[in-house]
Amino acid sequence: MNIEQARFNMIEQQIRPWDVLDQDVLNLLSIVKRENFVPAAYRQLAFADLEIPLPAGQHMLAPRVEARVLQELAVKKHESVLEIGAGSGYMAALLAHRSQHVLTVEIEPELAELAKANLANNGVLNAEVVTGDAARGWAGAAPYDVICVSGGLPVLPQEILEQLKVGGRLAAFVGTLPVMKAQIITRVDEKQFRVADVFETVVEPLTNAVQPPRFKF
Repeated sequence: MNIEQARFNMIEQQIRPWDVLDQDVLNLLSIVKRENFVPAAYRQLAFADLEIPLPAGQHMLAPRVEARVLQELAVKKHESVLEIGAGSGYMAALLAHRSQHVLTVEIEPELAELAKANLANNGVLNAEVVTGDAARGWAGAAPYDVICVSGGLPVLPQEILEQLKVGGRLAAFVGTLPVMKAQIITRVDEKQFRVADVFETVVEPLTNAVQPPRFKF
């Protein structure tokens, strides 16, 4: 496989047509080597338009989804980021290149170790991996400028919203099958949030994600 040609094709044929037109984001996809964050058995699929299996039954999001979320969050160099669900560390690496610091929390110890190793091996020094359950956020270092939830949320917990700074943005995949929405939620002030639906998708829910209340008859 010609890796650079495959990377170019991914950007031009999958990502750009998905309304990812921010040149800084497109450039970053060439700088952060996605193939270095993919399990060796799936390296040939690093640039394919699909979710790649990870240990512990988890998956990497499709490249166009990662890129679109990165564009919509519009992270700035002085900002602090919380990522919920480290996976292989790839999204944390992308976020780290655009921010001051990334804290990424992973519930699966095996994946947390994988993410740590991948970030270190790729020279990403401003991303920290913590093992823990952040399905309701991670209050320890709150508030954050940006929160990126790299898994589905049937219900968006209020606790996560409260961990955003005023002016901060949250990216989340909200809802249940058959329709989930990728949303960017901006904290307008202490009590108000603005919600923008960006695209529809289906993403596996986070482990221990808050579930909607069940009706009782």
